[in-house]
Formats: sequence, C-alpha cells, structure tokens
Amino acid sequence: MVLFEFVFYMFAVVVIVSAMGVVFSKKMMYSAFSLLFTFFGMAGLYVLLNADFVAVTQIMVYVGGILVLIVFGVMLTTKITGVEVKSGMIGKFQLTVGAIVATCVAIFLSVMYMNVDWMTSKMNIEVSSTTGFIGFGLFTEYLLAFFVAAILLLIAFIGAAKIARRK
Repeated sequence: MVLFEFVFYMFAVVVIVSAMGVVFSKKMMYSAFSLLFTFFGMAGLYVLLNADFVAVTQIMVYVGGILVLIVFGVMLTTKITGVEVKSGMIGKFQLTVGAIVATCVAIFLSVMYMNVDWMTSKMNIEVSSTTGFIGFGLFTEYLLAFFVAAILLLIAFIGAAKIARRK
C-alpha cells in the first residue's frame, strides 16, 4: 500500500469514527470534541486533494470559529436541567425509523458503488499551491465582490455589537 493511500484511509477512519462520536455521544461536550476531530480529518482530506486554501479555511472557520462557538454555547447552558432528549415510545419509534432509513440509504449507496464503472487513470499532476491563484483572483478580478463582502461582514458585526449592548 502506498503512503498516500495509507494517509487517505487514516483520515477517512478519523472522519468516520469521530462523526459517529458526534452522533452517538450522550453528552454535548463529547460531541463537540468529536466534531473537532471530524473537522481536522476533513482538513487533512482537503490537503490530500491539493486544496490547501480550503484546508486552512476549514481549520480557521470551522475549528476556530464555529466549534469554539458551540463549546461556549454548551458551557454556558450546562445549568439547564430537566430536558429529555428522547423519551418513551416516541424515542423508540424515532430510533426505529432512523435505523430503517439509514439501512436503506447504506444499501442503496453500496449497490450504486458496486455497479458504477469507475474510471481510473495514472496522471502526473504537478503539485502546486492554490493560494497564489486564489489570492490573485481575489485582488484583481473579484476585488469589488471581496470588498462588498468585507463591508457587509463589518456592518453585521457592528449591528450585532449594538444589539448586544442594548438594555
């Protein structure tokens, strides 16, 4: 097995196992930490696809922003008690329906995977960074859209701060 394939399967296992940890964990904080490993595994897969800009964006936005927001939300709401996630007959019914749907989707995807004639070829791809092309595009052809998005985010940030400071 080639090193590339080994690293790919390692990241794939990390993503799948940690995603299952997100779904099946009983505690929200454990789910949040499993989500952290899912995001890092996805960033690793992006690196293997030579999408280094997307990988860094994945880490900066999702791990640096969204996950921290989720962790703070969980930490600030830990005093809420008496909330049942699943209860009685409805919980069992939902679990049964979810298991049936998941099994049907897994069977469908497996059948599709086995019946498709996958085209493979040996290609010599020169590995280069994508950040130069993206940066050049952002500051030449898409400069106006970049500035409009930046101003829109600044306005949203100022509005959120103003709403949060109201008494």
